Parts: sequence; C-alpha cells; structure tokens
Amino acid sequence: MPAFSAFDGTKLAYHVFGDGYPVVCLPGGPTDSVYLGNLGGLSTHRQLIRLDLRGTGRSEMPEDVASCRCDRLVDDLEALREHLGLDRMDLLAHCAGANLAALYVGRHPQRVSKLALITPSVRAVDLTITGDLRRETAQLRRDEPWFPAAFAALEAIVAGRATSDDWKAIAPFSYGRWDEVAQAHQAAGNEQMNMEVVAAFGAEGAFDPDATRAALARFASPVLLLAGEVDPGAPPRTMAEFAGLFPNAELVVQTRAGHFPWLDDADRFVAITEAFLG
Repeated sequence: MPAFSAFDGTKLAYHVFGDGYPVVCLPGGPTDSVYLGNLGGLSTHRQLIRLDLRGTGRSEMPEDVASCRCDRLVDDLEALREHLGLDRMDLLAHCAGANLAALYVGRHPQRVSKLALITPSVRAVDLTITGDLRRETAQLRRDEPWFPAAFAALEAIVAGRATSDDWKAIAPFSYGRWDEVAQAHQAAGNEQMNMEVVAAFGAEGAFDPDATRAALARFASPVLLLAGEVDPGAPPRTMAEFAGLFPNAELVVQTRAGHFPWLDDADRFVAITEAFLG
C-alpha cells in the first residue's frame, strides 16, 4: 500500500487504480475510501488515486485527533500532491470530501486543473437545504415499497425528533435502486465510520463560508457538479446554487441516481465524468 508522511509525521495511505493521467479522489464521511471502489469503472479511463484521510482506512490515526478537522486536512492533500510530483492535479470529491476540496481550492487554486464535485456536501459554503426540499426530492420515490417507512423517518428527522433507527431507515433514499448491492454498500459504509474522526472533521473553526465563497468566485478552472436526480442529501436545486458560486461550473443531473451515482448507473456516471475530465 503506497503511503507518505504528513506535516506532523502521520503516515497517510492512498490506493491507485488504472492507468493514464491521474485524478486524486477524496471520499466523504470522513470514512475509508474503499466505498468509492473504482468509481463505476472510471479507472479504465484515468488513474484513480484514492486518498484515505487521516484516521480512516489504511491511514494512521494521528496523535492529535483535532488535526482531523477539515481545514487542517488541506495540508495533507497538498503533501499528497507534492509526493506524487504533480504540478497541477485533477481533483474529484464526493459528499463531505467536497468540503475539503473547496478549502483546498481556496488555498491552492493554482494547483487544481479540473474539479469534479460528486453529490457534494455544502457545509463549507453554508448553503441551506430545507426540509421541504428534502421531502420534495424524497417524494420522487413514493412508488417504492419501502417508501412509507423511510418517509416517516425523514419526517421525524426534519422535525428534529429523530432516533438512531430513523437515520437507518432513510438509507434507501441514498440509492437509485434499493437492491442487494445498495444494501451491502450501505452496511459496509456504516462499519467504516469512526465517529470521533467525523466529529473532529466538522468541529468549530473548520469552515469560514464567506471566505470560501469569495475564493471559489475567483477559481477560473473548469468545475463539474454532478447531482443525483433523487438524492435528498444533495438535491439538484441546491447543487445548482453551488455551481453558481463558481465562474466556470457545469451542473449535470444524473437521471434516477441517488447519492452514489456510480452505483446507480455506472456507464452514465463514467460517461459524464470522463467527458468532463477529458
């Protein structure tokens, strides 16, 4: 397993798949990057360099868990770029990884040639996803057999009275098809979460939305925002707002896709991302 040393000596691991010009891939969570797989076969077109953020996957847990805060991970990503010997890099980030990508672009805009944000989290830029918008997006699945229980759980979450069972019950909304593949993917992801690292990632001071928005407005390189049509976690309407923060961004909504679009329709996902990355 290839690895490199971060600024504080923490050993960070990364995974390499495929050949061709590299694209550095940031997972969400923060959690083990294994759930990204080969991104539906994108590795047949590009070399994927999948980083395990500190405290996750094969990377070491740092002595100071506070160093897992999102803004502090920018130095880890810069150390990876230097380790790989890339003057500029294409960057792909999923979900919470988009927060790190946004902060990295803010600090090192000249180091990113293209930026692909896949069903991204909006914490770093402080966009609001209302409960009504989540309900509206979820209603697209109302003909599914699991919908009544999942929607009742979503209602409880929106109302602020969620239980841990409610958070589990809404899992089907994250996938375009709630089949055996999706259920196994969800179960594996739950096992990989370290809640101490998750809490540190978004701890107080991690984000400065005004500064990040200003930096993104100056970022002239091409940006792709890929939204899942039926994803209440990153609804297309909010993704359009996110795209509007960049001067050179394209929004693509993948039909019938949820939060993990490479699982819902791998061919379509690869076609979209490869067309953008070139």
